[in-house]
Amino acid sequence: MEITILVDNTVLPGRGLLGEHGFSAYVRDGRESVLFDTGQSGIAFQNAAALGIDPLEAGHVVLSHCHLDHTWGLVPYLRAINAAGRAGRPRPHPVFLAHPEIFRHVEAGGEPEIGMILPEETLARHGEVRLSRDPVRITDDIVFLGEIPRIFPFEGRTAVGTSGGKPDLVPDDTALACRTDEGIVVVTGCAHAGICSVVEHAKDVLDEEKVADVVGGFHLGDAPAEQVEATCRYFRDLGAAHVHPCHCTGFRAAAIAGVARVGPTGAGLRISFGSRS
Repeated sequence: MEITILVDNTVLPGRGLLGEHGFSAYVRDGRESVLFDTGQSGIAFQNAAALGIDPLEAGHVVLSHCHLDHTWGLVPYLRAINAAGRAGRPRPHPVFLAHPEIFRHVEAGGEPEIGMILPEETLARHGEVRLSRDPVRITDDIVFLGEIPRIFPFEGRTAVGTSGGKPDLVPDDTALACRTDEGIVVVTGCAHAGICSVVEHAKDVLDEEKVADVVGGFHLGDAPAEQVEATCRYFRDLGAAHVHPCHCTGFRAAAIAGVARVGPTGAGLRISFGSRS
């Protein structure tokens, strides 16, 4: 199994890649591939080409939550699907997999929309839209986690904007759990539900305790000190072989580095694991 970061707030040096406030990763499991989030613009796909990856080969497009820095890259992605058809290539027909609340309207900071800008009907014209609160097995070793139970009282309680006139707690936040020879690998977009809750849910869904890696946004940039301290305690006890905090983790990753083996992060990062299948 191989996980490649296509776009992130930072880039690994020497690769000529671009960064933005957004996240996208490409997960290969044998012959199956999953595009996890799409970033905010078309940068993810420019970087993918530079890395020798064709996102149109992905059978599933998994969306971690509705926010613009994870879903607005769907617009150039759909353009690429149409361009493939016009060029005589096989037209992809992916499964768009997300939580049922993915299409709700969210506004924040004076912005009239920070959520999805494409309606479900548009996605359905380009592939199959599958919405689920429950975990969904994508391959033998990759599972969409569905709705994340908010287990720990110190996280998952921060609203981002409003929806329907009420504070929005990002109910659609979800992640991927991958089973590997080394243990579970969790791939998360922002972990609005709380990174500790995300990892615990992954362990529960896969019925496995050993965690090899946690990759993606931990959403600690603006978190209170109590949450950062509790998260550090959790990761110290977790004993993951590595963690790769990206995107919205912020400088709080420095605190995590004191209790976990934090690896380099940024667009261009490629991590390989032995497949269980």
